[in-house]
Amino acid sequence: MLVSSPVYTDKWSTVRRALAAAGERFAELLLSVPPQAMATADWTVADTAAHVVSISGSYASMLRTSGGGLPIPALEDVLKETTVDTVAHFNEVALANFDERDPRTLAERVRGDIAEMLRVSEDLDPGHPIDWLGGSRVPAAGVLAHLINELQIHGRDIARATDARWRVSPADAALFFEIFLLGVTSYGYGRLLDWDRPERKGRIAVEFRSSHTAPAAMVLTDGLVTVEKPAENVDVKLFFDPVTLNLMLFGRVSSLRAALSGRVVVWGRRPWLLPAFMKKVRLPS
Repeated sequence: MLVSSPVYTDKWSTVRRALAAAGERFAELLLSVPPQAMATADWTVADTAAHVVSISGSYASMLRTSGGGLPIPALEDVLKETTVDTVAHFNEVALANFDERDPRTLAERVRGDIAEMLRVSEDLDPGHPIDWLGGSRVPAAGVLAHLINELQIHGRDIARATDARWRVSPADAALFFEIFLLGVTSYGYGRLLDWDRPERKGRIAVEFRSSHTAPAAMVLTDGLVTVEKPAENVDVKLFFDPVTLNLMLFGRVSSLRAALSGRVVVWGRRPWLLPAFMKKVRLPS
C-alpha cells in the first residue's frame, strides 16, 4: 500500500504559493518579449509559451477528481507510452494540435490554468497519486512542483532571447527534486526510464544533499531505481544548488560547468559511478 510522505503535506502550502508566483512571473515575462524571437534552437517564444500552456491545461485536467480527458485529445494516444526518450514526440503532438500563439492569450491561459489547478486541488490530499506520463504516478504536490520547474526552465529560455532578467529562488527550484523527482520515483515511474539497451548489473547508491532539501538517496539496482534513506554505504555523495541541478538535468548547463562553478559537488567512496547512474536516471534535455 502506498504511504504518502509527510513532506507533501508539510510543503503543500509552499508549493501552491510558489506555483501561483511562478505563473504570474511567466505571464508578465511573456508580454514583454517579442513572440517570434527564438527561445531555443527550435522554438520561438510563442512556441515555448504554447508548450507550457499544453502542460498547464493537461495538469488542470489531471487534478480534477472527477477525471475527464485532456484538453488536447491527441495526447491521450501517446500519454501512456511516452518515455524520457520520446518526450520530444509528445511535445510535437501537443504543439501540432494547439494552434494558439498570441502571447496575451497564452499569458491568460497560463494564469487561468494555474488558478484552476489551485482551485481543484485545494481540498485534495497532496500525496494523492495522479496518473502521469508513461504509466507513472505522481503525488498531487509533485504535479504542481513539476509545472513550477517548467515555468522556471522555459521562463529562462524566453528571458535569454532578449537578455531579460530571470531569477529563480533556490528554495522554489528545490521543490522539483524533493517533491516531484523523488515522488515519481517512489510512487512508480512506469515506463518512463525504459530503453532498448541492456541494464547495468549491480547497485549504485547516490546521496543527494542541498541546503533546501532533506537528505535522500536514489539507488539504481539492476536497472531499477528506488528512493532510500541515506546510509553509510552510499557510493556517491552529491551536494547541489537546486537551480543549477535543474538546469543541468534539463541540458541548459553542462555537468562540467556545474562542477567548475562549485554549485554541484561530487565525492564519496566510488564517485566514478555517477555517470553510469545518470545515464539511467535521466531527464529530457
